Amino acid sequence: MTAYVLRRIFGLIPVLLGMSLLVFTLIHLIPGDPAVIMLGERATPAAIERLREQFNLDKPLFFNWPAFVASGNIAAVMDSQYFAFLGNILRGNLGQSIFTRVDVATELAARLPATFELAVGGMIVALLLGVPAGVIAAVRKDTTIDVAVTSASLVGVAMPIFWLGILLIYIFAVHLGWLPPSGRSTAGIDVERITGLLVLDSILQGQWAVAWDSLRHLVLPSVTLGTIPTATVARMTRGAMLEVLNQDYIRTARAKGLTDARITWRHALRNAMLPVITVVGLSFGSLLTGAILTETIFNWPGMGRWIYDAIGARDYPVVQGGTLFVAGLYVIVNTLVDISYAFFDPRIRYD
Repeated sequence: MTAYVLRRIFGLIPVLLGMSLLVFTLIHLIPGDPAVIMLGERATPAAIERLREQFNLDKPLFFNWPAFVASGNIAAVMDSQYFAFLGNILRGNLGQSIFTRVDVATELAARLPATFELAVGGMIVALLLGVPAGVIAAVRKDTTIDVAVTSASLVGVAMPIFWLGILLIYIFAVHLGWLPPSGRSTAGIDVERITGLLVLDSILQGQWAVAWDSLRHLVLPSVTLGTIPTATVARMTRGAMLEVLNQDYIRTARAKGLTDARITWRHALRNAMLPVITVVGLSFGSLLTGAILTETIFNWPGMGRWIYDAIGARDYPVVQGGTLFVAGLYVIVNTLVDISYAFFDPRIRYD
């Protein structure tokens, strides 16, 4: 067991290195010179060159062969943008924004709670809707209810997030006026930050009006973000329940006279939850890392919208550091889910 956990942890190292290389390469495929964008089209070549030197944009991307030829020092090959980027990461430095001059790590720490709160909201929606829907579909197999749940889950997976978000805003915010269309709270409302989670902080301080306002702002983006996980959880729950309901101990429970509700919700569901837990863990990682469109549509001040704005501004350090952090978070969540298998299922044995 310990050996397996250690292998999984050390296995993260090549994955994270490969991820850093991929992120760096993809970012630099974006057309446009950040120095020109920052200074404007009328900037002099000398000013542009000085700014490029300041942010190491004048160095080769991967290997500095001219420096190696000139000095004969093998270490000079690594005097490039990628190895400078990698060295900063290993020192815990994700860089500094070209435009705001604020550390990327500082911005991440400020925006992560908003994204985490939105991801939790989306996951709650997925669990509250997906698990009961999957159980009911399994119990009512091959009926109209089963077909409806299966069809709805397919639609949920295929539905574009940006289209659903705009549709929900039009119906519930513009047309009905039930919920706010965007933002994390009403303008002018503020609460002292303890955890960074607005709903939790307002509850801890007894500010119930602020908590209610925050919840109302959280509903539409949570439903939008939780649509795909809801469909995935429903389909996985249905499949796992169908397998469990055909087991011998379920037939034994029926023969003993236990009610269908007790068999379904107390016995069958508990044993069907292992694959569902796996899907929930992976989906939560996806929610943390895939909220860019949702945050942009709903003007949510989280990591996704921050990275989206940085892409448009060609702010390389922000895009590189933010994307690498998000991707690393997803990999770590996946690893934790794999490790959790050894705890939740005693039948699993690792060599």
